[in-house]
Amino acid sequence: MHEPTDALAAPRFTGIRTFARLPHLPEIDGADAAIFGMPWDGGTSFRSGARFGPEAIRSASALLRPYNPAQRQMVFGHLSCVDAGDAPTVPGYIEETLTRIEAYAAGIIAQGAVPIGLGGDHSVALAELRAVAKQHGPVAYVQVDAHHDLWDSYNGKPYNHGTFAKRAIEEGLIDPARSFQGGQRGSLYGPEDYEVAAELGIELVPWLDLRSWTPEHFGEHIRDRVGDAPLFLSFDIDFVDPGLCPGTGTPEIGGPTGEQALDLVRALRGVNLVGADVVEVAPQYDSPGQHTALMAANVVYELLTLLAIAKA
Repeated sequence: MHEPTDALAAPRFTGIRTFARLPHLPEIDGADAAIFGMPWDGGTSFRSGARFGPEAIRSASALLRPYNPAQRQMVFGHLSCVDAGDAPTVPGYIEETLTRIEAYAAGIIAQGAVPIGLGGDHSVALAELRAVAKQHGPVAYVQVDAHHDLWDSYNGKPYNHGTFAKRAIEEGLIDPARSFQGGQRGSLYGPEDYEVAAELGIELVPWLDLRSWTPEHFGEHIRDRVGDAPLFLSFDIDFVDPGLCPGTGTPEIGGPTGEQALDLVRALRGVNLVGADVVEVAPQYDSPGQHTALMAANVVYELLTLLAIAKA
């Protein structure tokens, strides 16, 4: 059983930074879940800096404790977890980087662990989905995000953090009929920007509508749509209002609070989670207290809690 270093025996500010002070074991060694970094921001269309996201999330995670009272669930100790290090990236070469991240995630899956990725801009999700789909076939996909990332191209090029979701559908990595995108907001190029979701068969609920849903309704809706299909969950940190989480590349005002966002993730008890990520943390734009990274670390903790509940 792989567990964090005991904070009652060694202070939290000591030791090499890993997620939640978990053991650094790239070889996984029988763990249920493996956290891994994807230090990449070559697919960013506005503010770069998400290559430093994994490092910031790990530092902010030092305060996490084994028991999640919101879910009444022991996480560490019940769930064997490791920090598997960072996937290799190639600055300036997005297609090669996606290939290398895919291979790294596939290695985690081959060893029987659920991969939980730390981004990195959102283009990295395409690599993760390729790895997960090779194991499970087309997966159900839930994305909470200020943007739908279904644009066809940027500057005439197909690979970008705003196009990856459309590429994933085109490649047959996700099943649109069992997938959901929620939280979208902000200005658009035109009304067709949201209409493309229906054309591709994926359900999209903008934040103006999603904000009226209770967490219970959200959880029930997702379980009904996904069923027992293997699910990949992608949490873009810009889903949360930039008043709380300013450290991101494309902030959009008017989003949920941290409490609202965590409640939505917690409501997903019972799904068949086979992979997940938290992306778009760019610590250069964060507050001195690193609020964005702290929020991201706690979202990862809630994802691990869902796995612990499923194992119970």
